[in-house]
Amino acid sequence: MNTKDVIYKLRTKNGLSQDDLAEKVYVTRQAVSRWENGETVPNTETLKLLSNLFNVSINTLLGAPNKLICQCCGMPLDDEIIGRNKDGSLNEDYCKWCYADGTYTYSNMDDLIDVCVVHMAKQGFSEEQARAYMKEKLPTLNYWKKYEELSDNGQFDKFKKQLIEEINELNIEGMPKVENLNALVGAYVNLEYPLPNGTKAKFLDDGTTYLGTQLEPVFGGDRCFGVLANMDFILICTYEAEGKNPELVLYKKR
Repeated sequence: MNTKDVIYKLRTKNGLSQDDLAEKVYVTRQAVSRWENGETVPNTETLKLLSNLFNVSINTLLGAPNKLICQCCGMPLDDEIIGRNKDGSLNEDYCKWCYADGTYTYSNMDDLIDVCVVHMAKQGFSEEQARAYMKEKLPTLNYWKKYEELSDNGQFDKFKKQLIEEINELNIEGMPKVENLNALVGAYVNLEYPLPNGTKAKFLDDGTTYLGTQLEPVFGGDRCFGVLANMDFILICTYEAEGKNPELVLYKKR
């Protein structure tokens, strides 16, 4: 799909006239018309405005000429899983799991490999194949090549360590100690919990990346503990396989 077709499709999908779109990105209606006729394409700054307005990548606006991959984990990127900068704009170099709200979530390559191996095993890779592939792939990606330049000097790791200590100090009965927290996108873990008044509620934002983990209970059984947290709260729940029948154990403001 060409840029002219992409802009037309996004504009009409969002119920905007050419005048409406022009006003939102500070151009004339004639400029929008020229884009949609294929006579011109938006400049770089206008592409950024269109990206924020329509919540799509600049790569998508340009007709997806590039095959984007996360420069931290190597995952192929589409607009649904691209990470975001602190200002909410999309960062087309990273996925939501590796880069969230302007923060890199991995500082240890081995930790990332451990997480990736689990997911690759579900796609038919053996653990040995997955681990060998990731050990070869990750050092070629920009994040790891420029780690000293891009890293935050351990600040995020300090935050995770503090968070883990706070969670373990809660002493939830039957829940083992948390050893590590991984990046988890809200849409994948935003369970709906029954409340005492008979209603159900979700506590997360589908588009936000949180830190969390799943733990097997100390005393066994068919329910797992789920732990989710960020700078504002700690949430602990239990659920059956595939997140069925979730129950909220604790929701604590930090």
